[in-house]
This record gives sequence, structure tokens and C-alpha cells, in this order.
Amino acid sequence: MTSAMREHRYLLAAIAFATVLRFVACAILPLSADEAYYWLWSRHLAAGYYDHPPAIAFLIRAGVTLFGDKSFGVRVVPLLLSIGASWFVWRAGASILKDERAGATACLLFNLTLMIAVETMAATPDAALIFCSAAFLWALAKVDETQNGPWWLAVGMAGGLALLSKYTAFFLGAGALAWIVFAPSARRWLFSPWPYLGAILAFLIFAPNLWWNSTHHWITFAFQFGRVGAGHFTLRFLAELIGAQLLLATPLIFVCGVARLLRKNTALLTAIVLPAVAYFAIHSLHDRVQGNWPCFLYPAFAVAAGDQMLFWADRSARAKRLTARLAIPVAVALLGLSYLQAFFGILPVGRSDPFARLLATGFVDVAQQAADRRPAAILTTDYETTAWLAFYGRVPVVQLNEEDRWVTSPAASKNLLDGPLVYVTPAARDRRTLVAGNFHQVVPLRGIDRAAHGQAIEHYDVYRVDGLSGAPLGRMP
Repeated sequence: MTSAMREHRYLLAAIAFATVLRFVACAILPLSADEAYYWLWSRHLAAGYYDHPPAIAFLIRAGVTLFGDKSFGVRVVPLLLSIGASWFVWRAGASILKDERAGATACLLFNLTLMIAVETMAATPDAALIFCSAAFLWALAKVDETQNGPWWLAVGMAGGLALLSKYTAFFLGAGALAWIVFAPSARRWLFSPWPYLGAILAFLIFAPNLWWNSTHHWITFAFQFGRVGAGHFTLRFLAELIGAQLLLATPLIFVCGVARLLRKNTALLTAIVLPAVAYFAIHSLHDRVQGNWPCFLYPAFAVAAGDQMLFWADRSARAKRLTARLAIPVAVALLGLSYLQAFFGILPVGRSDPFARLLATGFVDVAQQAADRRPAAILTTDYETTAWLAFYGRVPVVQLNEEDRWVTSPAASKNLLDGPLVYVTPAARDRRTLVAGNFHQVVPLRGIDRAAHGQAIEHYDVYRVDGLSGAPLGRMP
């Protein structure tokens, strides 16, 4: 066996191990509030929803149909897509860089980033978007490698499916356009029908969501693009954005990726990444950019980082060689620490534990104690508590507000709301006055603490509610 074959086997084994860890986490860890929220979407399939396009709802529905309403069932199909995403990154890297070793290295770095470990394990729109963006990159790489026009149809298919996952996929189209406009080797495609046919295919795939929005007052577009408005100029959020990506990519993989994108002869990779990076940088000058928003750039970023790491490892100054050699060990250490904290809470950080707060750690006890009050239904005023109570509880849940989130769900009946009710809310988001405006009695009861690893991490206020005043309100997701 040659040394190249041995290296490929080691890389494949490492990628497989990282994937198996995600499957273990998928089965063991409780759902985040957003995952439970998207699970509720899957109970009422539609061509669109308040926050995002519909792809994640259909993926979750497929998983729970096969494996039941458990964490594994909710997450398994999005997680399976991560295997496909890894393959696309490998093949795209090998095609763009003309080197199998570089493609395999890019795939490993892709799987070692915290961004991919988290976002492809969680059942959120990001998992589907990452898969589609990896397929989009691979299809563009095949266009560049083969100069064969029909590959633009694969680009269009991946782009359309990406748009059904999350609207940030528009930046992938902008990247492809930037490539054919600004890269001399790709400019010939401006005068070919194939890119335009690919764009038409993407539009046709995306059309059901456009139709749904047109019949629902464009609520998804209003929600998402309402974030674009400018606020006061500040550099604080730009610093947060850079810091978040340093952590989520892991520091040395981040350094390698940025260094490669700044080198010459990176037209395709730079074009895919640059439009979104420019937008996020501008957005961060007046508002926060959530750390997960750039997730769809990570397939191209991993290819860039893998190439740079090998370049520095083979022929560079000592500091650069050290960066290249430590990139994988540092990423493994951070990924391992994250899994240990998520599984066992090895760092005693209490309320500050990001995994415990993000996931439904300790929420089964909250749902049980709320059910022990024997209400006809539990009232809520925030979608996170609604989603967790619906998934982990056994009492009907009615959210009194945010009806746009639940346009596909049935309205609560008067008979249900006339029964004894309990209002459960995180103390930090208590909206007792809203409830009191619709019921005659809202009486405080003993609150409930959500605990993780023996420490309280969140307190829930609880109220007994009686006497509906006026017409029924709220929906039952």
C-alpha cells in the first residue's frame, strides 16, 4: 500500500469517526427549542412558514415517520445529509485544487469545525442549507473542470433546493454570478444559455414557497428582510462576528482559510464567499450577525483552508508550518471539549453553560411539574416554551400570541379555554399582563426551576388562569 493510500485511509477513518460522534450526540442530547419548533412545523406540512422556507419540516417529517417522535427521529435525516455534504466537499476540493489529497483534507477540516459539528447534527434549516451549498460548490467545480454546459442544471437544482432551505442561499447565486462576471476563464458562460437555464430551474424549484408567501401576506420575506434596516454605527458586532467565526471554524482552520482566500488564483472560492462576507460585514456595522448565519460558506471555506494547510505544511516558514501542523489537533481538542461539556457538563459553569441553556436539559421535569397541576391546557407566550412543552409534555399547549408563527395550526376552542388553565413562562419573558387582559383570574403559583448537572439554569413562573373574557384566542401547534 502506498503512503498516499494510507493517508487517504486515515483521513477517511477520521471523517467517519467525527460523523459517528454526531450520530451519538443526535440520539443522546435533548432538542433545542428551535428543533422542537421545527418539529411542530412537521406536524402541519406546508410550502412555507413564518421564519423560513419549508425544507426542514419535510426532512423532520421523514425522520419521525421512520423512527418516531424522539430526538433521533427529529435529527436523523438532516444528519444523514451531512454525509452527502462531506462527499461533495471532498469531490469539490479535489476538482478545484486538482489534488485528491487536498480534497480529502478539506473534507476532514469541514467535519472538524464546530460550525459543521453543531449545525449538521441539529435539525434546523442550516443542516439542509449546508448540504445544498456543498452540492452547489461541487456542481460549479464540475462546470469549471469539464466546461460542460449541462452541469449548470445541477448548479440550478442545488441552488433551488438551497432556497427552499434558507433565504441566505441567494448569496450562492450572487457568488456564481460574480464568478462568471469577474473570472476571465468563466466569462464565456455569460454568452451561453446554460447558466440561464440553471437559474430558471432554481426559480421553478423555489416557486412553491413564493406562491405560499403570496397567499400569506409575504410574512416570511417580511420577517427575514425586516432585519436589513440600519441602526447606529458600531464596531462591536463586527468584532463579535469575527470572534464567533474564529471559534466556530476553530482558530487555526480559520487562519488557513482566510490566508488562502487572500492568495491569487482563488477565483471560484473567493467569488462564492465574497458576496455573503461583504453583506455580513456591512450588516454587523449596525446590528448583530448570528454566528450560524455564515454556515453555508463553510464548504468553500474548508476547501480553501485545506489547500492552505497543505501549502504551509510542505513549504513555508516555521510559524506557518506550525500553524498548519497544529490546525487539526487544535480543532480536535476544541471539538472534544465541546462534546464532553454537552454530554457531561465537565466545566461547572452553571447558568452560563451554553449547551444546557440551548438544549432542553432538565425541561422534562418542567413539563412534568406543569402537568401535575392538572390543567386542561397550558398557556404560553413564547415559541420556545411552546415547542418544548409540545414535544416533551402531555398536556395541550396554547400559545396566546405570535399567531403568524402558527398559521398552519388550529385555533384553540372555547371549551378548552373555559377549563382550568396554567400559564408557564420563563421569568425573564413573563407576560402576565397580556394573559390578564384576556382572563379574569391570573394567580401566581410556585415556580419551577430547570436544572442541569445539579444546578438551576432557568426559572419558570407559573400562574393559575381562569375565566376567559371575550372571544377565544391563541393556537394549538
